[in-house]
Order: sequence, then C-alpha cells, then structure tokens
Amino acid sequence: MNDQELLKRITTDPQIFNGKPIIRGRRLAVEHVLGMLTAGDTIETLLEGYPWLEREDVLACLAYAYRLVAHERVEPLLVENQQ
Repeated sequence: MNDQELLKRITTDPQIFNGKPIIRGRRLAVEHVLGMLTAGDTIETLLEGYPWLEREDVLACLAYAYRLVAHERVEPLLVENQQ
C-alpha cells in the first residue's frame, strides 16, 4: 500500500476531538497513536489494545507525521547581540 492509499485512512471530523486528525472516522487520534509509539509501544501492542485497528492504520499515522515534518520549514532563531 503506497502513501496515498495509507493517507486515505486519516480523516477529520469537527465533532471528534475538535477536528484533530483521526483514524478512519473513529475516536482514535493520530496524535495518540504517535504518542504511544514514542513511548515505546509496538505496533502489535496497539493492535492488541484496539481490536479494530489495522497495521495499515498505524503506518498511515507514520506517513501523516512524515508528510507534516517533510513540509515543515525550520528557520534558525535570530538572536540579537545584547552587549
């Protein structure tokens, strides 16, 4: 499954988490999945905790995060000389 197909799994609904990105219209935010992975949980742990969740959903969260970071513009902070 390519990135475009994976990203179709990420949706938003103003009635769920104030429009934050969620997985397939369900009450599971992309942010939550990424946080669990960051905390050291494995994909298998996520799949056990959310029986409806599919491996491709987790990969979709990673693809979504990658796209956000890849398009982010980072500029160095300008610090004025304070002498």
